[in-house]
Amino acid sequence: MTLPATRGKLTENAPLAPLVWFKSGGSAQWLFEPKDIDDLQKFLRDLDPATPVWPLGLGSNLIIRDGGIRGVVIRLGKPFAAIEADGLMMRCGAGAPGISAASKARDHGIAGMEFLRGIPGTVGGAVRMNAGAYGREVCDILESADVILRNGDRVTIALADMGFTYRHSALPEGAIVVSATFVGQSGDPKIIGAEMKRIAEEREASQPLRTKTGGSTYKNPEGQKAWQLVDAAGCRGLQIGQAQVSEKHCNFLINLGGATSADIEALGDEVRKRVKTHSGVELQWEIQRVGDVA
Repeated sequence: MTLPATRGKLTENAPLAPLVWFKSGGSAQWLFEPKDIDDLQKFLRDLDPATPVWPLGLGSNLIIRDGGIRGVVIRLGKPFAAIEADGLMMRCGAGAPGISAASKARDHGIAGMEFLRGIPGTVGGAVRMNAGAYGREVCDILESADVILRNGDRVTIALADMGFTYRHSALPEGAIVVSATFVGQSGDPKIIGAEMKRIAEEREASQPLRTKTGGSTYKNPEGQKAWQLVDAAGCRGLQIGQAQVSEKHCNFLINLGGATSADIEALGDEVRKRVKTHSGVELQWEIQRVGDVA
């Protein structure tokens, strides 16, 4: 495959396991880390339209299959992590972690964004999947998102055109979020900080954050909690290979050390099967599964 010239970093056969929370999975045929938006636009414009592209954030909420990803994986690093506040508006680069966005909002007395403290990924990933936690989600604070389309065009998509539903957006295939504009309410930094502290402590107490995990595995069915359905089906602690349903919070799968992505995905599907048998509810994956089976 011939790739366009770039000012950023291109790596062939780049291992992806170190870049994802589960620490499993194969390599990217190519990993591209653009230097800036212009670099990304030019690269996509000049790249063969038949070549698939796939954006990678902090690697939470993600299983990369053991056969890796064909085409180009695009990772937005520090050049895409700037955050600027202006009154009650905040413009965040897609590479900025949710915790950084929440902290900036606190420092500028912008309330309503505290829940971003509980989002383990980047702003770009959060926008793409309408991430949420603690009763709020991205659609509650987003004004618009700047997106680079697969052909390299840059467009601004307003909230009304994002097609947000629960843990889903209608962003076009191959589109890459490069920034988001959020709007909050006026608040007291001390009160905002206290709420962020509460969220951090609650996550630490209830979730297996210090393990190799991917975040919440299943979407909550309407009116129900996924973890309760998993627990009721007897799946707490269930294991396939080195993949296990967390004993601490059973909507989390964990890699005990040597799990393959195939182990993790097989465990997730086994849990779905047992929950369906037990309660009749068909759990939907929240974790994204991408790439080729080895």
